[in-house]
Amino acid sequence: MKHLLLLTLVAFLAASCSSDELPDPLDIQLENRLQQLSPDGDIRYFILPESDDFPAIPQGRGNPLTPEKVELGKLLFYETGLAADAVYAEGKGTYSCATCHLPTAGFMPGRGQGIADGGVGFGQNGESRGMMNNYEEEEIDVQGARPLSLLNVAFVTNTTWSGKFGARFANEGTEELWKDDTEVNNLGLDGLEAQNIEGTRIHRMRITKEWLDTLGYLPLFDAAFPDFPESERYNRLTASFALSAYLRTLLANEAPFQRWLKGEQNVMSEPEKRGAMLFFSKAGCYRCHKGGSLNSVEFHALGVHDLYETGGFNTGPDDIRNFGRGGFTQRQEDMFKFKVPGIYNMKESPFYFHGSSHHSLRAVVEYFNRGIPDNPNVPEENISPYFHPLNLTDAEMEDLVEFLSHGLYDPNLERYVPDAVLSGNCFPNNDPLSRAHLGCE
Repeated sequence: MKHLLLLTLVAFLAASCSSDELPDPLDIQLENRLQQLSPDGDIRYFILPESDDFPAIPQGRGNPLTPEKVELGKLLFYETGLAADAVYAEGKGTYSCATCHLPTAGFMPGRGQGIADGGVGFGQNGESRGMMNNYEEEEIDVQGARPLSLLNVAFVTNTTWSGKFGARFANEGTEELWKDDTEVNNLGLDGLEAQNIEGTRIHRMRITKEWLDTLGYLPLFDAAFPDFPESERYNRLTASFALSAYLRTLLANEAPFQRWLKGEQNVMSEPEKRGAMLFFSKAGCYRCHKGGSLNSVEFHALGVHDLYETGGFNTGPDDIRNFGRGGFTQRQEDMFKFKVPGIYNMKESPFYFHGSSHHSLRAVVEYFNRGIPDNPNVPEENISPYFHPLNLTDAEMEDLVEFLSHGLYDPNLERYVPDAVLSGNCFPNNDPLSRAHLGCE
């Protein structure tokens, strides 16, 4: 009997031990590395806020987040009815902010260059958009650099590839340069709020009380801005505040890496975890891609080709956007240096860098691994000190691509999209061909 009890106890203990999962050494290794990189030694430093946790989200000067403001901004962002100041009648009411910042493309264009006014078509993910027949190339609304992702942009203090918008942070001391499109910086606003004022102008959107009333938006402006006098409530400033409030809530906080940080250690695969270790160690990505947003307002020259070299409309060798930060500051040491972009959901749109010069994350990783500039126009002395051969093996590059492609991929960005806009128009595009592609007909 004693022998039977002893055998039963041994069997029970063995079963108990085998049912306990041993910690994954990769989890321990990655957690230790992130603790080293965190300013306070806590990996929560890398966790993005929840989208409705307004106190935890960076807010723009003078523009505190409120549910009413965010809801208004969400509708305005997709509202094709605002596109009332297009060059030709055929372009009116056919595009929105989301035309060039598609949620299904990681809040970037589905093609190498965004086309707002003068664009036609959509395809499956914005890739089939082309130029309207009755527009000349110089008349369409395009930019000479690929639009940046809007995910996690709440953590960007000075916006665009050159960082030219925003009165504080990187732009302190540049006040003499605030002219033309950056004159808006004189309002003292932060990057998003300043850029969105100018953005509604350059993208030919009509923001007047009369037009907003026609579209049905006045009650939403009243709810979002009760402290503004009625005479100052319906304009580009308040529209920008609403748009910026919405954009600050666009957080990729459901990506596997974010879930891993919160304790779901099985949500990332072994290759993704190995890739994360490379990202935060040997590959050196962490030197520029920082914090929970994995971006920064730093400027680096990587020697890639410009958009005019890769097939962009209405751009050329003298386009000021080719010069990055230097195009704004006019300082030789800033020439060809571009702001560090966010990298969540990058796999959804196969165009990378400011000139859309690379077409897969594998190609991007290989470019960094070689550490040899492609663009002979970029002076060697301006190339970032972080751009050099990384000596990654083929297997290491594959693991890094796994982390970038899947570990940093939030699969549920549709949660940021409204069911409809007040005009009743199709969105993100509303031209006849896009409506057919989008199933709005």
